[in-house]
Amino acid sequence: MPPIQSASGIAYSAAAVSQMSSERAPELSIVVPLYCEESNIDYLFERLETVAVDLGVTYEIVCVDDGSKDSTLLRLIGHHHRNPAIKVVALTRNFGKELALTAGLDHSQGQAVVPIDADLQDPPECIGMLMDKWREGYDVVYAKRNNRLGETWLKTFSARGFYRVIGRMSQVPIPQDTGDFRLMDRRVVDALKQLPERTRFMKGLFAWVGHKQTFITYDRDPRHSGNTKWDYWKLWNFAIDGIVSFSSTPLRVWSYLGLVISAISFVYASFLVIRTLILGIDLPGYASLMVAILFLGGIQLVSLGIIGEYLGRVYEEVKQRPLYLVRKFYDGTAE
Repeated sequence: MPPIQSASGIAYSAAAVSQMSSERAPELSIVVPLYCEESNIDYLFERLETVAVDLGVTYEIVCVDDGSKDSTLLRLIGHHHRNPAIKVVALTRNFGKELALTAGLDHSQGQAVVPIDADLQDPPECIGMLMDKWREGYDVVYAKRNNRLGETWLKTFSARGFYRVIGRMSQVPIPQDTGDFRLMDRRVVDALKQLPERTRFMKGLFAWVGHKQTFITYDRDPRHSGNTKWDYWKLWNFAIDGIVSFSSTPLRVWSYLGLVISAISFVYASFLVIRTLILGIDLPGYASLMVAILFLGGIQLVSLGIIGEYLGRVYEEVKQRPLYLVRKFYDGTAE
């Protein structure tokens, strides 16, 4: 059987391909969630396969197509037929990055698992450093960004602000300036698979499971090609999901605010009563009354909205729907 050529020109012998697709779990699983990333796929595999071969480990690349509308899935299937170590999980629709990443972790088998984005902002060449730390005995090695090249100052500022805020609000320390790019031991991945919650803030879940953790630092590159799928509205909703999933502080804040407003109202009402009884000054007109009503009405609406966010999460949980649905899994066994 002639050797199989990789995207980077690396030749795989029939024996090597057989080893990759054997029942023995590979040492390394690389998990890649993708949504409309057709322009990045070829270069992505060129770099991932080069890194995996240079490391000299058995590996698999688990790609999750999150309902892409372009030719992403077709390209992934083509690479899977070229190299059986590339496995493809095709979801039935777009479930979002967090659930696509969950699907990839669920279908991974490696002793060490590395999630990475398809836009190549996180350099695959850092995987070697992650594995070095893992071999030292760490269960989680996360990659901490020195900078965020190719991103606007507003996105950089808001991202740093968000992670500092949630770091203070969460009961679990969440590392700052980190993303999904990290290495996790199989024990950590198995622990994550036991968490059934529907609204998944993966960076928080990575921190929640604990285990022995350390980090490396790296420079984050600009996106290789294409446009980001995260606009500011999606980032805002992502931030809300993270805060609601890992902190009850917003509920406590409004409880304290209610107590403060009640106390201020009681003091002010006492002042008006005393002034009227002692000085005989009539109460002023409706302006102050309208301001007070509108102010308290706004406070009530905001507090109801916060309570609604938490109740909405409860509603999603009690429905017990699957986290995602798989249309087909291309793993080389039965296709």
